[in-house]
Amino acid sequence: MSIIDSAKSAAQTLVQGAMSKLVPLAPDSWIPGGVPDPLIARKHGLIGTPVSRLDGPLKVQGRARFSAEVDAADIAYAALVHAAVPRGRIATLDTAAARAAPGVILVMTHENAPRMNAPALFGSSPTAVGPADLPVMQDDRIHWNGQPIAIVLAETQEQADHARSLVVATYSIEPSITSLKAAKDAGPKPGLFMGEPLLTQIGDAEAFLSAAPYKIDHLYRTPRHNHNPIELHGATIWWDGDTLVIHDATQMVTAQGLTIAGVFDLKPEQVHILSPYVGGGFGSKGLWVHQIIGAAAAKLAGRPVRIALSREGVYRIVGGRTLTEQRVAIGAQADGCFTSIIHSGIAAMTPHNNMPEPFILGTKVGYGADSFKLSVETVEMDMVANTFMRAPGEAVGTFALECAIDELAAEIGMDPVDLRILNEPVKDPISGLPFSSRHIVEAWRRGAERFGWSERITTPGTRREGEWLIGMGCATGTYPYYRMPGAAARITLTRNGTATVEIAAHEMGMGTSTTTAIVAAERLGLPMDKIDVRYGDSTIPGAIMAGGSQQTAAIGGAVIAAHNALVAQLLKMAGNDSPLAGLTSAEVGSEDGALVKLDDPTRRESYASILNRAQMDSIVASEEASQPLEMMHWSMHSHSAIFCEIAVNSITAETRVRRILGSFDCGRILNPKTARSQFRGGMIMGLGMALMEETQFDERNGRIMNPSLSEYHIPVHLDVPDIDVIWTDIADPHTPMGAHGIGEIGITGTAAAVANAVYNATGKRVRDLPITLDKLL
Repeated sequence: MSIIDSAKSAAQTLVQGAMSKLVPLAPDSWIPGGVPDPLIARKHGLIGTPVSRLDGPLKVQGRARFSAEVDAADIAYAALVHAAVPRGRIATLDTAAARAAPGVILVMTHENAPRMNAPALFGSSPTAVGPADLPVMQDDRIHWNGQPIAIVLAETQEQADHARSLVVATYSIEPSITSLKAAKDAGPKPGLFMGEPLLTQIGDAEAFLSAAPYKIDHLYRTPRHNHNPIELHGATIWWDGDTLVIHDATQMVTAQGLTIAGVFDLKPEQVHILSPYVGGGFGSKGLWVHQIIGAAAAKLAGRPVRIALSREGVYRIVGGRTLTEQRVAIGAQADGCFTSIIHSGIAAMTPHNNMPEPFILGTKVGYGADSFKLSVETVEMDMVANTFMRAPGEAVGTFALECAIDELAAEIGMDPVDLRILNEPVKDPISGLPFSSRHIVEAWRRGAERFGWSERITTPGTRREGEWLIGMGCATGTYPYYRMPGAAARITLTRNGTATVEIAAHEMGMGTSTTTAIVAAERLGLPMDKIDVRYGDSTIPGAIMAGGSQQTAAIGGAVIAAHNALVAQLLKMAGNDSPLAGLTSAEVGSEDGALVKLDDPTRRESYASILNRAQMDSIVASEEASQPLEMMHWSMHSHSAIFCEIAVNSITAETRVRRILGSFDCGRILNPKTARSQFRGGMIMGLGMALMEETQFDERNGRIMNPSLSEYHIPVHLDVPDIDVIWTDIADPHTPMGAHGIGEIGITGTAAAVANAVYNATGKRVRDLPITLDKLL
């Protein structure tokens, strides 16, 4: 699926217009200082310049077809029936009235569903991460309040929704754990994240804490959060003989295809997943039970099925961020140098779930200290499974750690920025590895100057404008550079000077396809309007997951590998009659539609010339990126320094964020236009985490009580202040493109900066998110 196939002229017009106006951002909008990347072609006209998203015209014209908008003949519409108890068995399930309702095609339950295997790969609800042991609609067991127990297919969505309301279930309820206290009383277990224990100890941190002249020791709490992407989770599904076709909103086309093949005893090539557009994911757009149930219903009915979850349906079956209780204790010498950092606590998860909230990850690399004690334990509750949510671990862990740093700064009587800079580690505090690139001190200093941090009043609650108390706060954040193995790219170069780049990647609105086109154009030495990017299709080679802020890095490595393979093929085809005769791939780059000798541009031959002499219309190179060994030798991270100014009404306790600035150190910025949007989006999500987001969970029956955007509050336009974004733009010499991930660093640190600003404004410490009116009155 090409992003431009259905509207080529519109997209090309946009690109040509953007290309004619490419200029660097104004000096006050970015911080120069990057170094050339030796792996990108010699001309650097695109990298680092603002380019509009290639899929923009299709989306604003309504011509981009999302997964629940794909046309199919004779389509049936689906509605799910959800369990209303946290644990037990279905005693009776009366579907007679639903089956007799107008337009109903099928009612499927565990009694008539086809036999299916349990899903085996991560991303599946209710397991989320790790091996699954729960079958999907294969028996009468209930594991959480909201579990689907029936699916209704009808001729229209309205008919399906009505028939769903006619299904009547009774239950044999079994004992369950739905309160945090009961879960803690049952005893915690050691936490594991991606197979690794969440436990680190260096030295005797408790003894160092006890002996420290300055210390803080507090408990911080964060609530459950639910996913609320603009696009609801949905899929259009049909069977073409023995082949299953699923148009889905997913962040993992390859892994999902493999998992579903196992569920239905199919070969991987018999499952075709397509996902050209995803309207937001943040970790939630994986494989959940609705796709499996929809595929089974389509098989049973012999018709295509469209299953689009309601907003409430997303809350019932799609996991979010789980609750945490975190103890942070820090001891410091008289000069402010840390002697002890303790960060420990619990996260809740389900008995069939291996996704704790790993809140200590950021603490492992944030600051230097003489001793560390870091651990996450888990307690089990009967509830919808938790899963990845933007910066899993770092987002909530940074809130606790950075509030504690601020509290310690107040205890010592030291500026919070100075305290952070003082305790900057010279190498990774836990692994001992050198940092590949770490310029957070520069980000701090430039951010403080730009924000006007020197104007901050150090005594809390003393700056007033009428009835408004004004305060400033700051916090830092880190997020690791991930580059997962398995990424591959296929480049098809034609004699007429165009190239198609195919990658098993995903476009969730962050500009993946545009950045890929930029990198490919630079690497191939072609204009961007000659590059066609195809993605979001399980038939494309490779396996890239849009998660962990690693997709762009994985794509870059794959495109570089495929380009190297392409150059090798072209040199072989060129032969002895070419100006390039005798040169190796390492000596050659791409420029202006030609191969050129890197240190002698006069030795060149165009792609067209090489292909013409070989009497070929096109050439194809497919290559998997080399194994990502960077992290074996370096500690690699993105960094943030967040500054916030807030106003709190002294009478009503209304809280308004007046302005916020993010100063980021994320290596080279490939496309400033989409990057700025990514940073801002993360910071806005952090504002929601700080001030309003909270899943209301009824501990009597395990049911989420606010499953709608009218009751689950996220920031709207009036909640979002002026957001300023700057970055260092200093390339990391140890990554393929000099870049680090940026998708998740924006949210890390933001909630803590808000909380610290609230303290500076009011003198009140809020250690329990969200910061609502009742906590300030």
